[in-house]
Amino acid sequence: MLKVIKTNEDYEEALKNIETSLDRDPSPGTPEANRLELLILLVKDYESKKFPSEAPNPIDAILFRMEQQNLTQRDLIPYIGSRSKVSEVLSGKRPLTLSMIRALHSGLGVPIKTLIQENKPFGLEDKVIEWNRFPINEMVKRGWIKGKLSDIRNNAEEVIKDFLKPLGSLQTALDSFYRRTNNIRSARPLDNYALIMWNARVIIRALEEQLPLKYKPGLVNEAFIKEVIKLSPNDNGPRLAHDFIRKKGIYFIIEPHLPGTHLDGAAIMTEKRPLIGLTLRHDRIDNFWFCLIHELVHIALHFKEASPSFYDDLDVDSPDPREQEVDKATSEFLIPEKEWGVSPASRLRTPEAAQFLATKLEIHPAIVAGKMRYYFKSYRILNRLVGHNQVRKHFPEVQWR
Repeated sequence: MLKVIKTNEDYEEALKNIETSLDRDPSPGTPEANRLELLILLVKDYESKKFPSEAPNPIDAILFRMEQQNLTQRDLIPYIGSRSKVSEVLSGKRPLTLSMIRALHSGLGVPIKTLIQENKPFGLEDKVIEWNRFPINEMVKRGWIKGKLSDIRNNAEEVIKDFLKPLGSLQTALDSFYRRTNNIRSARPLDNYALIMWNARVIIRALEEQLPLKYKPGLVNEAFIKEVIKLSPNDNGPRLAHDFIRKKGIYFIIEPHLPGTHLDGAAIMTEKRPLIGLTLRHDRIDNFWFCLIHELVHIALHFKEASPSFYDDLDVDSPDPREQEVDKATSEFLIPEKEWGVSPASRLRTPEAAQFLATKLEIHPAIVAGKMRYYFKSYRILNRLVGHNQVRKHFPEVQWR
């Protein structure tokens, strides 16, 4: 006989009973299947009261297991059903059924107590959203939304929901962002309301574009990244890189950061293809190339179907091993360690040393100067060589403030 779960012992016993029942795979509508559904509801009720913030999101758990085992959406079809069902589950549009829970638990080892959680993106409900905390003033200034500011503020909820309609709904926009919050690199307090809007803006802009080619998974590899870096010595290298990447089927959006986000760039996985978003917060050539290659390396190393996304403040070091891996790979792509170690640039803080190595590697001297400033922890040297105010001018279509 089922009973209300009151203690941790009751809870653990209920989880074991759920696992045992799932293993038997009861047919829908049978007494055992009905009992299983009631038991899951009792567990959910206990968890919501006992530790509402501790239980992980089931979609996050599935995505994490996919990354661990290098799985794609296609690999989940045996556990979830058709490819469309897999896509709907991972996007939060379709709930997990008992048969899916059983298959994911037994096949991928995802814990039962995680899979039976409701997929609520960070617990944000309409009733607790402070609508006027969205960066409405800035959005009006930038032309993202039209109208009289006072009228917009009086109807903030309606205006924000209307702005997000291209993404489907407010719930979809929040879900697409908050499932990725563990991949935000920043050591400073962030304005999440502003970050949500920046994220939505770059995705909306990307979806409006018609790229010439379909993106091919695995396209971004060592050879691809090196080909992009070869464009750096050109006077209009940033623009050439932007156009080259787009022609290969990857969204590339330049969108200035919003106040309170401290954002340099992002690598975002949309439904069809990766999206690189750069803010050009620091209008310098060395910074542009490091940020761009950093996001490309994220795509090369960490992106698969339904992958998480990465939001980077590259002014700070990160304890995340994935970010450390990407930082190291980015530095190696731009200036191989074996070349750096024997170069005068690793010992002499002179423009001549920077130019010598840049010529040898066939890269822009600003990249070497940026490496030297970071290596020597001296950001006053080579100030004329890093390319101040030399990037944004290549993107006149962007509204710079």
